Amino acid sequence: MCDGFETRAAKLLAWYDVNAREMPWRVPPAQRLAGVVPDPYHVWLSEVMLQQTTVVTVKSYFLKFVERWPSVGDLAAAKDADVMAAWAGLGYYARARNLLKCARVVTRDWRGQFPEAEAELLKLPGIGPYTAAAIRAIAFDHPATVLDGNVERVIARLHRVGEPLPTSKETLREFAKHITPPKRCGDYAQAVMDLGATVCTPRSPSCGICPWQISCVARQAGDAAEFPRKLPKLRKPTRLGIAYVLIRADGAVLLERRPDKGLLGGMLGWQGSDWAEVLPQHQEPQGVEWQEMPEEVRHTFTHFHLRLRVMKGSALQDHKPATGHFVPAGEFNPSDLPTVMRKVWDLAQ
Repeated sequence: MCDGFETRAAKLLAWYDVNAREMPWRVPPAQRLAGVVPDPYHVWLSEVMLQQTTVVTVKSYFLKFVERWPSVGDLAAAKDADVMAAWAGLGYYARARNLLKCARVVTRDWRGQFPEAEAELLKLPGIGPYTAAAIRAIAFDHPATVLDGNVERVIARLHRVGEPLPTSKETLREFAKHITPPKRCGDYAQAVMDLGATVCTPRSPSCGICPWQISCVARQAGDAAEFPRKLPKLRKPTRLGIAYVLIRADGAVLLERRPDKGLLGGMLGWQGSDWAEVLPQHQEPQGVEWQEMPEEVRHTFTHFHLRLRVMKGSALQDHKPATGHFVPAGEFNPSDLPTVMRKVWDLAQ
């Protein structure tokens, strides 16, 4: 037995009305049915934060951002350094730079109102096809096809798509498009994402409580957990580097801001060598006696693993660094650093 597309959407929405996850940026289905409209700023901000990041991690960052910058105009007027510091720990720092650029474009060119048209959304910094679809569906109730990792998994199992990701993405998008209903589009988009996150999970999916269990081809075949299939992952290389933690006699620490372009762009960090597969030749900063920490910092980025030797030094009050600047002890907040730099600080302590 197989449900029709309209029946599938109706079943999923009925499930969502009872099982919707509570999130600080989300309008619950009962309130939405009563006419409460989502704030497009909240939708956009949460979707950018959720790229490559878990819901659990994003919640506290989202609340911190909207408390400090309640509107897109407030965010647009913020100092770059303040936003980058508030973003520290979320990773993928190009998102934070694009966040500011986008807020300023929306404030300047759109009078603080996000556009609804896909073509206009795609022109905004940091907004790609997925984020544009999520904004159109969740904020404006347009029947846009939202396809994140959770949705890909659900659709791949529903239709038992054997072609591996990422090559099957467009096939999955077409299947997902045909199920998307013309009404309650925002609730539907969030429902299918919730289904993947809580029921149709990567391992041991809870098929017995799934609202789509009758029409799921992979469940009928008994191999739902084997989908979606994926191309083999390439081995991540390991890069090596050195980080220098310099503390002045009054407790001030020497930091430098990384270039806007590149990894950790625009973020504060420690002085150090380049990161390469062979430890780079590097001249230690002069005028300081350095002590090497007995352990190293290990961190994994999207495309490589990193191992850092950590050198710690003490400087006299009148020390003049060739680059970077000393941050007074009372102003230094380790949580303003990206995660890998916080690991360096923790080890140096």
